[in-house]
Amino acid sequence: MTDPFGTEALRTSVLAAWRGSPTRFREDANAEEDLRLGGYRDRLLVELAQNAADAAGAEPGVLRITLVDGELRAANTGAPLTSAGVAALASLRASSKESGVGQFGVGFAAVLAVSDAPRVISTSGGVEFSAERTRAEVPELASERGGDVPVLRLVWPVTEEVPAGFTTEVRLPLKVDLSLDDLAAEVPDLLLALPGLQRVEIGAQSWERFVAADGVVTVGSSRWLVERTVGELPSELVQGVEHRPQWTVSWAYPLDEPLGEDVLHAPTPTDERLSLPARLIATLPVEPSRRRILPGPAAWSVLDAAAAAYPALVARVPAIERTALVPLPGFPLSEVDDRLRTAVLRSLRASAWLPLASGEWIEPSRARVLDIGSEELVDLVEDALPGLLDAELSAPVHAAALAALEVPRVTVAEVVAALTEVSGDPGWWHDVYAALAPLADVDPDVREALRALPVPLADGRVVTGPHTTLIAAEPLPGLRVVHADAVHPLLVRLGAVEAGAAELLADPSLRENVARSLEDAEAGLDGLELVETVLHLVDRAGLRAGEEPWLGALALQDSEGEWHRADELLLPDSALVGVLEADAFPVLSKEIADSYPRAALVALGVVDGFSLVVDDEPSGPDHDLADESAWWSSAVDEPVRVVAVRDLDLVADWPAALRLLAADPVTWRAVTEPDGYTGWWIARYASLAGLPPRSYRLPGASLLDGLFDVVPDLSLPEHVLRAAGVRSSLEILDDDDAEFVLERLGDPDRVVADAVVLRAYAGLPEGDFAPARVRVLSGAVVAADDVVVMDQPWLLGVVPADRVLLADGSEELADLLDLALASEEFSGSPDHVGEVVGWADLGAVRMACELLSVALPDGVVVVHEALFVDGARVEWWMADSVPHAADTPEGLGRALAWVSGRWADRHTFVALISDPSAATLLG
Repeated sequence: MTDPFGTEALRTSVLAAWRGSPTRFREDANAEEDLRLGGYRDRLLVELAQNAADAAGAEPGVLRITLVDGELRAANTGAPLTSAGVAALASLRASSKESGVGQFGVGFAAVLAVSDAPRVISTSGGVEFSAERTRAEVPELASERGGDVPVLRLVWPVTEEVPAGFTTEVRLPLKVDLSLDDLAAEVPDLLLALPGLQRVEIGAQSWERFVAADGVVTVGSSRWLVERTVGELPSELVQGVEHRPQWTVSWAYPLDEPLGEDVLHAPTPTDERLSLPARLIATLPVEPSRRRILPGPAAWSVLDAAAAAYPALVARVPAIERTALVPLPGFPLSEVDDRLRTAVLRSLRASAWLPLASGEWIEPSRARVLDIGSEELVDLVEDALPGLLDAELSAPVHAAALAALEVPRVTVAEVVAALTEVSGDPGWWHDVYAALAPLADVDPDVREALRALPVPLADGRVVTGPHTTLIAAEPLPGLRVVHADAVHPLLVRLGAVEAGAAELLADPSLRENVARSLEDAEAGLDGLELVETVLHLVDRAGLRAGEEPWLGALALQDSEGEWHRADELLLPDSALVGVLEADAFPVLSKEIADSYPRAALVALGVVDGFSLVVDDEPSGPDHDLADESAWWSSAVDEPVRVVAVRDLDLVADWPAALRLLAADPVTWRAVTEPDGYTGWWIARYASLAGLPPRSYRLPGASLLDGLFDVVPDLSLPEHVLRAAGVRSSLEILDDDDAEFVLERLGDPDRVVADAVVLRAYAGLPEGDFAPARVRVLSGAVVAADDVVVMDQPWLLGVVPADRVLLADGSEELADLLDLALASEEFSGSPDHVGEVVGWADLGAVRMACELLSVALPDGVVVVHEALFVDGARVEWWMADSVPHAADTPEGLGRALAWVSGRWADRHTFVALISDPSAATLLG
């Protein structure tokens, strides 16, 4: 038998080494056992396919797997077996691979998992390995290990034929059960990982690898996009069991379904788990087991090269699908996965592959994406936001990938902020609003952000915030009216006011302009444009005087050309001309008066007739009304509404003024309002024949005669006089009015009937008064210092009449007028002892009580024929709570009324005691 590969020399060398050093035998046996049981276990088809791919050369080869007579046979095309290949097969530490991954390396040990007698048949010759023949060569050494020997160290020549169409076939007599179906499951991944193979046949099944012009690789029914690159390691980095500088990197991205969890292929599957969206197939330094890469600079260099190539793979995917290739955040599955994911993300961030709205490409490190997608919006604002990605990338499906790339998301608020720097025409702004409108419909946060949108105005300005603008049919100078070409319903939803005249008048900017108009006019600025705008709106709105008090600040010119507030000017033909003081108001310019409707000027506050101040929720006397604080403080309850005629203190002709007030229902209601300011002020401060109206009484009010004079004949109706405060009855309204009445009572020149005086003192309100002079019982007016209030009526007999106040006395009245009580100044007791008599023993008294249905008092009364107290004759007296009375109807009647608590009936008691009959009572 020929020995084309020199196997005898190989055997001789190995046997010599074993016999010379049994330790070497054990080392070889252990190493092979490690490979068989550990590293290369379950990698049979992978290694057979790898060897077939290595043999294929420039043209992709074919691998056929069959089961024949209990043997698993793997036939391949390509280069035949060589002496170097045989040497590699018979060595555990060497490889014949010269570039890439060569044929028949250490991985051939995978066959030992299924066979103890593998053969390799080739067109150049054949060899076999055999555990049985090896044991026969070294029986002593084999027995030391229980017959376990290294199979792949001793090689023998064999002569067999290779199947037609193939150059080499590996034949493995099986020592275990093996199913071709189990091997078939690995074929698609192997064809993808090994570009040196074009076709794999297993039994009756076959798979082919097709490469399209666009680089898409089809294996079976699966399509892959493959990006491949090659390179060479620097000499200082070459290391590992295979000592090869060349490397290849291929990224494979599945086009039909997601990859899921995968492993690194080097180029056949390892145990290095990966979580990237694409499969990495690379020639990396690996451990002898080929399950793990060999850590170190060489491996890291290839992995970095793989990461650098990844963006090229991404760039071959349609733009909108590219983010699917971005590694998403997650716990790395291995150290290699962690390193590779980090490098890939770094490479992706620095490469231009994301689509801009303009159609160009940009690096993620310079890109940004709208938080809410809108193609129209992106097209409109891309100039304001450089680096803005295509709108489709705003969709949630891309969010995680863009976050992993650290692409910032641009919120609507940031878009709005960027737009503040843009100078666009009104039509462009309309398109921006149209693009933003759908976003505002679904997200309240977006609506809030849009409230800061810039808005172009009709006058060329751009302002911030739709809520500060107006939408009107015509542009009006000075107002924030939106330019007609920019108007969009979104602005209304964001607070812009669709404005008629009333809404335009309510615009804050207009109010500001009106408020400072006088200052501007006095500074020399032209105010006529503002005057025209405001009066035009006031006329259209149909405002009435007093409805918008702020309008009174509008600067208008008077007849001399000077500027004044509108509410400080008088119409040239006003009915108040001659009624008010001559210098009360400047007269409005006749030119302005003739140019605008009278009603509009009056609504501004220009004085035509008397005008009102109306406040439905007053907080204090702050309405710039004359003597308002005095009115406010005089009210029993704090006013809840103010309706007042203004400028009353400027009236010169009050009869004429009252006629005007009465002729206008609006002002008349203010005059007659209960407890209102206007009536209060007129009664005290208006002038009728030189005196305030409350100084007078109506002609028919005779019960006030002496205290008040009859109002002069001013040709005013009685109801007008009454409303103005002219008195029709003795009604004292407040402290101020009480002081006035007390002053009249203390006037010695006035002749006032006792009845009027009594009613006047009795009608005083609660307060604290100290009149200098008062009227006394004698009818005189005297100084109040020596006057007392008669609180105990029996003292009337001993107190001089010119010292007793002409009033029904009480302690409260004394306090009110700051006068002493009679009981504090006078006292006394009867001069003589009288007869003590029980009330029931007095027949006339008893009958009087019966007629009045009054119970007889308990106790007694001391009756005197004539009653004297301190020398003064009196009709009755109280001493130590005991009544004393002269034996007269007057004395007994008053004492009885007092002790019975019926003092008001004293005169009736006197009459009935004089004549205790029904006729007296009824008559």
